[in-house]
Amino acid sequence: MQIQWWIGICIIALILITAAGIMSARLWCYRKQIRHMREELSLLESVDTNYQLTSVVSAGKTEELITAINHVIVSCRDEKRALIRENKIYKESITSISHDIRTPLTSAKGYLQMLQKNNVTEEKREVYLQIVEKRLNHVSDMLNQLFEYARIEANEMEMELEEINAVNVFAETVSLFYDDFVKKGCEPKVYLEKETCKIRADRHAFVRIIENLVRNAMVHGTGDYQFAIVKEGEWVRMRISNLTDSIEKEDIDKIFDRFYTTDQSRSLKTTGLGLAIVKRFTEALGGKVDAKLEENRFMIEVSLPLIKEKM
Repeated sequence: MQIQWWIGICIIALILITAAGIMSARLWCYRKQIRHMREELSLLESVDTNYQLTSVVSAGKTEELITAINHVIVSCRDEKRALIRENKIYKESITSISHDIRTPLTSAKGYLQMLQKNNVTEEKREVYLQIVEKRLNHVSDMLNQLFEYARIEANEMEMELEEINAVNVFAETVSLFYDDFVKKGCEPKVYLEKETCKIRADRHAFVRIIENLVRNAMVHGTGDYQFAIVKEGEWVRMRISNLTDSIEKEDIDKIFDRFYTTDQSRSLKTTGLGLAIVKRFTEALGGKVDAKLEENRFMIEVSLPLIKEKM
């Protein structure tokens, strides 16, 4: 009996020693892996690199933990780089827009100085005043777009929804640009849906969508302007199309980005916010917007939901 008792004690002791050894080995692996991860995280914190965490030993669930952390690292890295790109574009755009605003102001100042001279004829005075007015109107338009987009970004634009006949508002707004097209030596083709198209929208936002679409066509278009509003199923669709020589296929995916302009020289003096505002207002009204380029014809389509008729 005593021998069996001692054998039992030895077996238990051996089991405990083995278990302690296994636990010690596992603990050593965990410590080594954690130390390695800490060193790698310190490296990632100090250096912008594509490096990710690696496993040096197989320790339980650490590989799953490393995989999860690597997903977070990649996501944070992508967001950081996207933010850096956005900030760079933002700074470059602000610099360009500042220059675009300063240029007409400087020009207007120069003409005002000439107006102060005593030898200016009435004919020249009238011409100078028209130029000054044109320059100041241009600056006012740019500042209004910047202010409007800033309010949209800050969620300060409160939508006052009302029932609107989309066809009537579309026709009225487009007609305001008739003289501008005449001055360009062309007359746009306008198609209006014969049926009533009622939508629930903020009138200011809806009018601004149309205005920005028409202005964009005038600035970037080269002719054959076509404006249409049609009813298709549960949607009212506005289509603005024109010929162009300044828009390429690669521009389409970025055409609604803020400050984006296909005029890289900025000779057209646009803020690059017109279509960004169109997209924001359209989405706020529950609609969608799309752009297409087929050969040299550029088209933007804005779709807004119709008010459902009561049965």
